[in-house]
Amino acid sequence: MTMPPSEVPIMPRPKRTFGVGSLVLVALLSGLLAVSGSLFVGRTLLSGATSAGAESALYQCPMHPAIVREHPGNCPICGMKLVKIEKGQASPDSKTAAARRVLFYRSPMDPKVTSKVPTKDGMGMDFLPVYEDEAAALPTSAGLAVVEIDPARQQLIGLQTSEVRQGPVGGNLRTVGRVAVDETRVRHINLKVSGFVEHVYVDFVGKRVKRGDPLFSLYSPELLAAQGEYLVALNTKNALAIGGALNHDGDALVSSARQKLALWDVPESDLQRLAKTGQIVKSLTLYSPLAGVVTRKDVVEGMKLDAGAMPYEIVDLSSVWVLADVYESELGFVAENMLATLKLTAFPNREFKGKAAFIDPLLDPETRTVKVRLAFANATGELRPGMFGEVVLFGAPRDGLSVPPDAIIDSGTEKVVFVAIGSGKFQPRTVKLGASDDTHVEVVSGLSLGERVVTRANFLVDSESRLRAALAESSPEKAPESARVLPEAVAPTPPTP
Repeated sequence: MTMPPSEVPIMPRPKRTFGVGSLVLVALLSGLLAVSGSLFVGRTLLSGATSAGAESALYQCPMHPAIVREHPGNCPICGMKLVKIEKGQASPDSKTAAARRVLFYRSPMDPKVTSKVPTKDGMGMDFLPVYEDEAAALPTSAGLAVVEIDPARQQLIGLQTSEVRQGPVGGNLRTVGRVAVDETRVRHINLKVSGFVEHVYVDFVGKRVKRGDPLFSLYSPELLAAQGEYLVALNTKNALAIGGALNHDGDALVSSARQKLALWDVPESDLQRLAKTGQIVKSLTLYSPLAGVVTRKDVVEGMKLDAGAMPYEIVDLSSVWVLADVYESELGFVAENMLATLKLTAFPNREFKGKAAFIDPLLDPETRTVKVRLAFANATGELRPGMFGEVVLFGAPRDGLSVPPDAIIDSGTEKVVFVAIGSGKFQPRTVKLGASDDTHVEVVSGLSLGERVVTRANFLVDSESRLRAALAESSPEKAPESARVLPEAVAPTPPTP
């Protein structure tokens, strides 16, 4: 039966609803997608970082392999330029680093500052690892330790060695000398009678004079009176001879008057002229008694000079002294009459020859040297007092061991050399030295014939040796020094009442 339209029932649409299971499934799918994306991005970044790290180069110190940087620069310990480690090239110590046990870490600037774990110092620099074999290298000399350098690094730093040789050593002693005046050739011109200076012939210091050159003229009443006495004595002698007296009666009087003038340094020529002419001269001229150079002048025209005054000092420079300084340790190689040579910067192509004339018996306490007096001829006057030059004393050589001077490291208190003991190891050794020259230094003790010592780059080896010694001293596993403990104080027992 058909129902009318108004009575046809309208059916409602079904509503879409999601259950709890659907929501859980959607959440799980979203989480899986997020984790997959993170893993993919992480793997991409990690592979990119690894490839970038493989392409970047590292830089290492030739002397300190533990110093490795990712950029060029200088070693913070020795200051050497870091060397690039090419791709695929392993560090020389990379194979053994894994097998080496790290004892502690130290500051690159102060080896005494250590840490048991990796850390940084105040400047942001990484502490360096100290391995067991490094700390075990105890110093063989005061503050020094054995150093091991592989052949590649030896070539890089230019390390060279030389063999200890045996042969003639010593004999020649090189020192510094100063030209001085020969004190035995100094002459003071003294005045034995007072008077007044009328004329000065030698009027400045440094003027050269010959024997018999006039120095100055002097007016002296005493000289005038002495001249008169001499003439009276001559006239008396002549009168006595005419009267028939004996000749020796007047000779004594003449000799006395003549000797008086001679003792006052009146020249013989003036005495003869006075006896011949019979005329008294107002002023007498005094002459130089030797040839030389005037080194002092205390006279001017018109000056009054008293008896005993010293108007001039004249030095004969035809022979001079050279005062050489010889150290206390070298006195055993110096003797009188040793031949010597002198070289001056003023005459680089000249070599003056002399000999040792005197060795001072006193030692200078300040310089710890002894003056050796050398005599040199100076006929041309080229050696001037005050000049400095290089002196070589020639003695008899002797047989001994010697090394090049470059092998010696002078620490101030001792002399040290580094001896090659094989396998790239260099041992510091204290030596005692003897005589030296330009090419070799005598070794009294500390080395044997045939050993090889470092002659180039030894200062780099020395710095590394001192660093390793400091590491050994600052090792935390080193036993501390024993300390003296004071006895425990005991309280006094109170008296029994």
